[in-house]
Amino acid sequence: MIGKISKGAGFKGCVNYVLGKQEARLLAAEGVLTDSIQTITDCFQAQRMMKPNIRQPVGHISLSYAPEDAPRMTDEMLVSLAKEYMQKMGIKDTQYIIARHNDQKHPHVHIVFNRVNNNGRTISDKNDCYRNAKVCKELKEKYGLYFGKGKDRVRTHRLKGNDKTKYEIYHAVKNSLSKSNSWKQLISELSRQGIKTEFKYRGRSNVIQGLSFTKDGLTFKASDIDRSFSYSKLDRMLGETNNQYQQNIGMVTNGNQPVMQYENTYNSGSNVVESIVGAFGGLFNPTPNYTDENAEAAFQRKLKKKKKRRINW
Repeated sequence: MIGKISKGAGFKGCVNYVLGKQEARLLAAEGVLTDSIQTITDCFQAQRMMKPNIRQPVGHISLSYAPEDAPRMTDEMLVSLAKEYMQKMGIKDTQYIIARHNDQKHPHVHIVFNRVNNNGRTISDKNDCYRNAKVCKELKEKYGLYFGKGKDRVRTHRLKGNDKTKYEIYHAVKNSLSKSNSWKQLISELSRQGIKTEFKYRGRSNVIQGLSFTKDGLTFKASDIDRSFSYSKLDRMLGETNNQYQQNIGMVTNGNQPVMQYENTYNSGSNVVESIVGAFGGLFNPTPNYTDENAEAAFQRKLKKKKKRRINW
């Protein structure tokens, strides 16, 4: 069960979308005349005028269920779940319609409700994203609904904006990990896909405390992309210690906060990734950057002995 909440300024477009789709069926309604789309819209609009200054009186929620739950999702069950969801979300004493769509493989309904309730008060949207996730989880547990198996089930082609970019980064990191056994390889693979990797350090020290990814101008903490993508977890996956990494990477400072940025450039003639200039120390440069040849040789021997672990998904 997944709930997606949106708000808007006009009822006409929202009601037209929800009821105007092919095979859309109105399952339930409260406080509106259901003779036509126009009468429903007029009823919503009349009550909305009890608070004319509200900027977004339209509440729209889609409730989607996994295909595995389809045999149980009768019209009655969908209406019952939608009403219980609204109660838990504090959407009560107001007008609403519930409509079922059949344009996808998974069962889903759309709820349109008036954020101006029957008493002329605004239905709060405070922390509605957090409350939505909590309520959906409660209902899934209560009714034994299917729990999806992670982000791989998400259909990214239907996402937009930040969500779309976040899932593109997720899949890029996951696929790149399967081809990488070092940070150098991972960063290079991601750069080929237009993703910049940035390491953040604690104060002015060389202790790495965070990691983020940037794509199309949008930056996300690695752990927000997926909990398994935190710096410490990725470092363990790649089989490299913090000590090795910090000794062999040059830091770029941004004000008082040392950060690490890797952004490969592309050769327009050959589409070959150029070397990561200035960002890496002797470990990654063709020419060693050591003044002590004995130290360089010792370090190289140490690297050869280091066992690289493979990643299993």
